[in-house]
Amino acid sequence: MKQLRLLVFLFMLAAARPAGMTAEVRRITLDEAILTARSHSVDAAVALNELRTAYWTYRTYRAELLPEINFSATAPGYRKSYSSYQLDDGSFTFVRNNYMEMNGEISVDQNIWLTGGTLSLNTSIDYLKQLTGTRYNRFMSIPVALTLSQPIFGVNTIKWDRRIEPVRYAEAKAAFISATENVAMTAINYYFSLLLSKENISIARQNLANAQKLYEVAKAKREMGQISKNDLLQLELNLLNARSTLTDCESDYKANMFKLRAFLDIEDDVTLDPIVPDTIPQALVSYDDVLEKAHANNSFAQNIRRRQLEADYQVAKAKGDQRQIMLYAQIGYTGTSDRFNEAYDRLKDNQVVEVGFKIPLLDWGKRRGKVKVSESNREVVQSRLRKEQMEFDQNIFILVERFNNQRRQLENSLRADTIARQRYTTNVETFMIGKISTLDLNDSQVSKDESRQAYINKLYLYWNYYYQLRSVALWDFSTNRGIDADIEAIVRH
Repeated sequence: MKQLRLLVFLFMLAAARPAGMTAEVRRITLDEAILTARSHSVDAAVALNELRTAYWTYRTYRAELLPEINFSATAPGYRKSYSSYQLDDGSFTFVRNNYMEMNGEISVDQNIWLTGGTLSLNTSIDYLKQLTGTRYNRFMSIPVALTLSQPIFGVNTIKWDRRIEPVRYAEAKAAFISATENVAMTAINYYFSLLLSKENISIARQNLANAQKLYEVAKAKREMGQISKNDLLQLELNLLNARSTLTDCESDYKANMFKLRAFLDIEDDVTLDPIVPDTIPQALVSYDDVLEKAHANNSFAQNIRRRQLEADYQVAKAKGDQRQIMLYAQIGYTGTSDRFNEAYDRLKDNQVVEVGFKIPLLDWGKRRGKVKVSESNREVVQSRLRKEQMEFDQNIFILVERFNNQRRQLENSLRADTIARQRYTTNVETFMIGKISTLDLNDSQVSKDESRQAYINKLYLYWNYYYQLRSVALWDFSTNRGIDADIEAIVRH
């Protein structure tokens, strides 16, 4: 009775087991792995966040070129203090002030990109209330005033931003697309690592089954005196090695399974079953074509341009800092009264013009030295850019050569895999009838395994080189179309 209750309890426990506890086997192709990586991997999320940062930085720059409406106010301000006051005889005394003030101003400010100055249209009202002595209220209004603040001879930061920021944003957009291609390359790496592990397990299981079968046959032949004891021991050793190899392959398979699942953000209870790609991208590329597209589309080209502009800006800034001259001008109307509404009557002209400057008479060559430093830094940047450009072009040449060569290597590897499997099958049959030795059989088995592994590796390299070309040129060579993305929609999603 107790045993029956125990069986019922175990049955109910198994029936109540969550569905998630059962491992799900999901067949996955290379295209599916790449698509999932681009939408769910952490690397894709990092690339998207970097793009969003660049997008809002660019939007902020664009906003600097538009008019800005500001409101500023003091409501209220209270003062109760002493201040110095000069009498008619020239002596000074201290008087006590006790008053409250309020003011407000609305201004429309516009940066002038052509000159680097700022033009403002503003209106304001000031209120003063004396709290001791002769108490009174006083209003001062500026219904309208036009103000210009203009640096002279200094560097025009707005003009340089108009040159640099669009290039920086174009660089960020191209870098994002390249990053998505790099995500695809990482997915390809993990996918083929798992695929190779799966093939290794299949090879190891087949070899174990063959080793077991051959060992049983060899024991029977040994009893009949048809083979030597050394051959029997060699086949037994092969059987032990086959079991050990299968254990290692299974461990490696689990590790690669974990890596791919984690990268694709797939649940741990899902077993991925990778499929050997039956097709490859059909593309034959030339160095000149890839180089032209890379120079036009790759973020490296924008990076070169941006760094050159930034070096030029630092030189212009150092030269502009040698002397500082500032022009300030304001024209408008103002009115004062004891009453608010009368402060806008009988308005008077309000004109202010100021020119301030700071020119060093003796600085021991400090500012001139800063100019020389910035010019030297620009020359260093130019030298580095030339070197990086040469390395970039050289890497493209090597990549194109490897890709074009890899197609031929893949065709040869596929043929070698087919021949090695046929040879091994034939040798197994030949060994069964005693026509070849165990050494010949082992050699054909090793050749079969290595040929299959070599084919998977060649297939991986072909896909990897192809996506490297896509990442460099931002071009899909199989469809002969550029790789682009709706950046506005992506960053707002």
